[in-house]
Amino acid sequence: MIGPDNTVLMKSPLWGNEIRTVYFIGIGGIGMSAIARYFLAQGVAVSGYDKTPTTLTRELEAAGIAVHYAEDIEQIPKEVQLVVFTPAVPGNHKELLYYRENGYPVLKRSEVLGMITGSSFNICIAGTHGKTTITTMVAHLLRHTGYGCNAFLGGISVNYGTNFWSSEKNVCVIEADEYDRSFLKLNPDIAVISSMDADHLDIYGTAEDMEMAFIDFSAKVKAGGVLVSKFGLKRGKDLKTGRQLRYSLRDQSADVYAENIRIKGGAYLFDIIIKGKMIKDLELKMGGMHNIENMAAAIAVADSLDIDPAGIREAVASFRGVKRRFEYIINEEKIVFIDDYAHHPEELRALINGARSLFGAKKCTVIFQPHLYSRTRDHATGFAEVLDQADTVILLPVYPARELPIEGVSSAMIMERMKNEKKQVLSKEELLKWIGTNYIKNIRQEPGSVLITAGAGDIDGLVEPIKNILSGI
Repeated sequence: MIGPDNTVLMKSPLWGNEIRTVYFIGIGGIGMSAIARYFLAQGVAVSGYDKTPTTLTRELEAAGIAVHYAEDIEQIPKEVQLVVFTPAVPGNHKELLYYRENGYPVLKRSEVLGMITGSSFNICIAGTHGKTTITTMVAHLLRHTGYGCNAFLGGISVNYGTNFWSSEKNVCVIEADEYDRSFLKLNPDIAVISSMDADHLDIYGTAEDMEMAFIDFSAKVKAGGVLVSKFGLKRGKDLKTGRQLRYSLRDQSADVYAENIRIKGGAYLFDIIIKGKMIKDLELKMGGMHNIENMAAAIAVADSLDIDPAGIREAVASFRGVKRRFEYIINEEKIVFIDDYAHHPEELRALINGARSLFGAKKCTVIFQPHLYSRTRDHATGFAEVLDQADTVILLPVYPARELPIEGVSSAMIMERMKNEKKQVLSKEELLKWIGTNYIKNIRQEPGSVLITAGAGDIDGLVEPIKNILSGI
């Protein structure tokens, strides 16, 4: 129905062939690393700083990008032609201050992404939760069907093992980040809004201001474009674009929805109804009923581009998911171990409900690491209500990320509001000891449990140690 011309995505006119060196402050962030990979693919010399080594930074180094981990102006390149930083970096960062005070071109990640995509056909996926999965689904559907796209993802695609890839097609699939209003720098031809629940109140102040940012984002859709939004959004009627498609898991009032949902061999089988037509017998090998709804949004995008239903069906069946989005670490009869990035009450709700839908008879233990003091303060009651749906809950201390501690705010705020008696706050060391003793003992006595690790901090660093302990059952 709509689509790009056939021109190739070339270097942005912002730098043409002049920019040959780029430096990233916060290069290990998932969005920053995708842009770093873009520049590297263009033949630009890329280097950067991050606070600590991670799997992502090690992969960047293996690709030929120099990364250092000390905040040190002696180690930074002085001949660099463009400096890119993430808003997560504090304003008094020594390297950032040096570049600003000495007149270097310094731009936010969102500004650079907006310029990279200034002359391309853009599919931008936004939402307080769901956007990473939907972005990866859309990019996979376009790549697998041969339609083609350049992908800037906020997670690692399990199919391709990366958060960025390039294509000769003048199409970009972009995760549109609402933090710091970054997504307002983008110019979508097709936009998706999956959710607009209250979050990032440290930036927006109120839920109403955050919702207004999503409404402003919807107004960025180009003339003749399409907005795909979740059916039933609180401010859905206020979204500002001409042509809209609304999607849902099952609601037949939506333009796009699923029906005839079945579970077979740990996968979902379902049909999709889209504007009255049907795509039958889709198979999704990814846990969580909410991911059927996410795939409905991705299929709505693919259908808007006139991609053949048979190609969509084949691409859905081959989709292997996103790292840390309902990711199966162990999937055996005696123990199922799932890792997920969930860090908002509604994301946790979808995660736990998804596990219950697939493994309802199994006891569910959730290990949750709250992310940010401000989010813990703002949503302590919501976290407690959702976590009460688990049989046992272990809370790790709050991961501060960019924030300083807030007096009186800790993981105990959540625990104190919970009704479930099987709850405790443990350090990482105490947790691993608990799993190796109490949890292992319970599994041996009563096989058939679901263990979930969830959070956006550094809890992913515990996944491998936990897996190793559980492998000894």
